[in-house]
Amino acid sequence: VRKNIELLHGKVDISSTPGKGSTFTIRLPLTLAIIDGQIVKIGGDRYIIPINSIVRSFRPNAQQLSSVQNRGEMAMVRGKLLPLVRLYKLFNAVPKTEDPTQSLLVIVEEDNKRCCMLVDELLGQQQVVIKSLGDGLGKVKGVSGGSIMGDGKVSLILDVPGLMEIAQN
Repeated sequence: VRKNIELLHGKVDISSTPGKGSTFTIRLPLTLAIIDGQIVKIGGDRYIIPINSIVRSFRPNAQQLSSVQNRGEMAMVRGKLLPLVRLYKLFNAVPKTEDPTQSLLVIVEEDNKRCCMLVDELLGQQQVVIKSLGDGLGKVKGVSGGSIMGDGKVSLILDVPGLMEIAQN
C-alpha cells in the first residue's frame, strides 16, 4: 500500500503507542480525482473508459458492420451509422481477435456525438484514481491519464473527446 501511495506522490505516516495501538495517516495530493470507470481489456492490457461517457455495449453481428467510402469502418446501431475505432490499432496491442463479431463494441458519447470502440472484454466497473502521466505521455491523443490498479499495474484512462476526434478523421 505504501509503495502505491508513494507512486501517487502521497505519503504514509505511522505512529504507534505501546498498549494503545497504531495510527496510519495517508496524505494524497490534491491533484488526484476519482472517477467511475469501466475496465476493458484490449489484447493483454486493461484500459479504463469513464462510465459517464458510455451509452451501452453489445456484440455486433455482421449485418451491423460496414465500410463507408471516405468514412472508414462503421457500425449500424438503432438506425444510425457510428464510426468504429479499433483501439488495438491505436495502442499497438495484439487483440484476442480482429473480428468485431467476436469482440464487443462500447458506444461512447461526447457533445451529442457517438462512436463505437472495439474491445476484447468488459472486466467490470470500479472507482479509479486519475493520475497525470506527466509531460511526455500527457500529450497522447485519446489518453487522459492513468490509474494504479489493485494488482499494482497501471491502466490508461481513455479520453473520450480525444477518441471522438480520432474517429471523425
